[in-house]
Amino acid sequence: MDASSVDLSVDFAGLRLRNPLVAASGTAGWGEELERIEGFSNELLGATVLKSTTLAPRLGNPTPRIVETAGGAGIINAIGLENPGVETVVNEIIPRLGDCGTVVIANAAGSTIDEYVAVTERLCACEVVAACEVNISCPNVKRGGLAFGTDPCTAGDVIAAVRKVTDKPIIAKLTPNVTDVASIAAGCIQAGADALSLTNTFRALAIDIRSRKPIIANNVGGLSGPAIKPLSLMKTHEAYAVAQAAGVPILGGGGIVSGADAVEFTLAGATALFVGTLLLRRPLACATLLDETRQILAAQGVARLGDLVGALELHS
Repeated sequence: MDASSVDLSVDFAGLRLRNPLVAASGTAGWGEELERIEGFSNELLGATVLKSTTLAPRLGNPTPRIVETAGGAGIINAIGLENPGVETVVNEIIPRLGDCGTVVIANAAGSTIDEYVAVTERLCACEVVAACEVNISCPNVKRGGLAFGTDPCTAGDVIAAVRKVTDKPIIAKLTPNVTDVASIAAGCIQAGADALSLTNTFRALAIDIRSRKPIIANNVGGLSGPAIKPLSLMKTHEAYAVAQAAGVPILGGGGIVSGADAVEFTLAGATALFVGTLLLRRPLACATLLDETRQILAAQGVARLGDLVGALELHS
């Protein structure tokens, strides 16, 4: 089979994506930043998720708020949802994205359910926004986020509330910092989520041995990159049975840097695949990643990436 004939397009929660790659929230700014890099085009992506948006502007956490882990296998960040607030995003940023070259997915965050509702309603009222990822999983803010996402009931409460204010697809962004991610997934699906996104970053700590203090001013942050791939694969696999039973797709990722990584997450149950740390380090590698994925599928005689979703065969 010729690799060029392999179909990488996917249907995700009613959205038709040209390929499965989705820019993770917070790694591609407001959908325009990567276009400034020579050789990069948003047309390399199936979709892009905008930075988390809150009701009021946020300055984010104090610096330093990002550190690379040993061996370059991961990045710990504690940005703290820095953003200009939903009114600025809706009135000044999103209107510029009508011709950005890919599907636009907004991301809503908040400290209370009412804030999640207000932000989601405003974002989804924008014509260019095709769906909304609801961030109930940020590990490095003082309130909201992680607190909502660690309990099936509270997670479901947020999703049920935002479900009432839009008919656009709602993607529940789950935290991996729980023992039973499947129960959180089930709570969100029962509350009306059209898709799941996992995993967000893992809570992590880096210490300065001279000062004997955390390197990051927020003390803790979220670990991303290749270091978390095996853990993220496991979380995707654990959530897949629940998602499959409900006919709900998964946007999966966590350390994807190659075609082999992309195929692994697909086998574990992901329909679409987000890339984050890769975009920060080597955004032009997206084209290579897609080519590698096609080559792998062609070598196996697989015509469509979608045919491998959840095709992992466990040992008896």
